[in-house]
Amino acid sequence: MVKEIELQKDYFVNETIETIYFGGGTPSILESDEIQLLIDTITRLHTVSSSAEITLEANPDDLHKAKLQALRQTPVNRFSIGIQSFFDEDLAWMNRVHRAGEAEASVKRAQDTGFENLTVDLIYGYPLLTDQKWKHNLDKVFALNVPHVSTYSMTVEPDTALASFINKKKQPAMNEQQSAEQFNLLMGAMELHGFEHYEISNFCKPGHYSRHNSNYWKGVKYLGIGPSAHSYNGETRQWNVANNAKYIQSIEQGKIPAEKEFLIEANRLNEYIMTSLRTMWGLDLNKLNTIAAAASNQLIIAAQPYFEREWIHQKKDIIYLTQTGKLYADNVAADLFF
Repeated sequence: MVKEIELQKDYFVNETIETIYFGGGTPSILESDEIQLLIDTITRLHTVSSSAEITLEANPDDLHKAKLQALRQTPVNRFSIGIQSFFDEDLAWMNRVHRAGEAEASVKRAQDTGFENLTVDLIYGYPLLTDQKWKHNLDKVFALNVPHVSTYSMTVEPDTALASFINKKKQPAMNEQQSAEQFNLLMGAMELHGFEHYEISNFCKPGHYSRHNSNYWKGVKYLGIGPSAHSYNGETRQWNVANNAKYIQSIEQGKIPAEKEFLIEANRLNEYIMTSLRTMWGLDLNKLNTIAAAASNQLIIAAQPYFEREWIHQKKDIIYLTQTGKLYADNVAADLFF
């Protein structure tokens, strides 16, 4: 990865790096000196803002006291902790290594070590999760005084053990009605506790937006490093080979292990529609027109059924999803694509 950062050094030219995000797996398995090496490499090759947001995704069982103290000596200033649930039986069902007590303790240990800028992940919409248990999970997060929460409806990926169990009737299928009801419960609870619903899956106390993810939704360019990593600069998208051995072989040969596509006008319009509609900042019709002249006129016509259903509303030149519309965000965006 250090070598790839060097190979990709010209991806950003005369720009300041505002965010660094260690994610896409279990980066907390790295030792603090390995994380420091990667940050040092970025700093050596690029201008990094002194106030950069540097996030590390972590499993609760990795955040023991010694690890946290070591990370305190690095520039890492934010954790994304994959809690998922505060119920042991749910975690076991998800094949998670950690247990509920460890999840809660990891948040407290991080806070005690001086890491206040935290986000936690929770999952809803799976068979074991009653509404009462879902409320308990949310109340736990509120009690822990975590300023940012990411929440995801359980999805079943093809070719996974869960998909196989569901197909063989050994596990019940996911229930869309349950997911919708728990999403509504989530939105109500978050609003009650002063959280802003700034993106479909993300809530935060005022001023605690994920700067990294917010930039992604706003169409700011980003560079991904490592196997399967994706990059985007507004005009092209590239993605690294997923196979570890092929990735290493390519890097050792001094070749960037990526495929690239140039985004045609329709791609760029659809990219903006998909990402902007998910946020509380909404879809700016003027920005749409900078990508393609008069694109906003075509979109307004396509959007009429959703105005009538009150799934979207317009304020000046910005289109937003309504509370009900957030339940159908992907469907709305797809129907507005060019």
